[in-house]
Amino acid sequence: MAPLTVRGHALPAPLTSLIDRGLWLDPGDAVLAKVIPWFEDPLVLLSNPEQMEFESRSMDVFADDRHGTYFREARGSRVTTPLELPWLDIEQAVLIAVNRRLGDDVGLALDYRTDPSDPRVVGSDFWTNPGECRWRVVAPTFSTFVTSLGL
Repeated sequence: MAPLTVRGHALPAPLTSLIDRGLWLDPGDAVLAKVIPWFEDPLVLLSNPEQMEFESRSMDVFADDRHGTYFREARGSRVTTPLELPWLDIEQAVLIAVNRRLGDDVGLALDYRTDPSDPRVVGSDFWTNPGECRWRVVAPTFSTFVTSLGL
């Protein structure tokens, strides 16, 4: 079977397996709060590559307009030095979870800058320093993230 891809990136094998088996399901707010205690807004996991592709397009909008600075999203190919956290390189990212409430504009992303086969998971943090978004590590790898969720 060919790997599932989103925005040109192969989804990690554990994610593909969970999707194929119908097990990439919302673990519930209590589990997410234990795994990401600093994340305050409710999230919904994106259940398939089509949803991930659709939702990830929002990063293009933010990176291509003046709000990109606020959301700390940019295109790595358009800068002279590598983008590092707290910035998200949208060309190396795929959203896997987004805000449940309309207008919260938060999410979790696979960050392929670390490993193309088992990328880290990062989340948008608007709560540590109100008024600015900082992308920060949720888990060093997707595999670790899945294990922490109990999936």
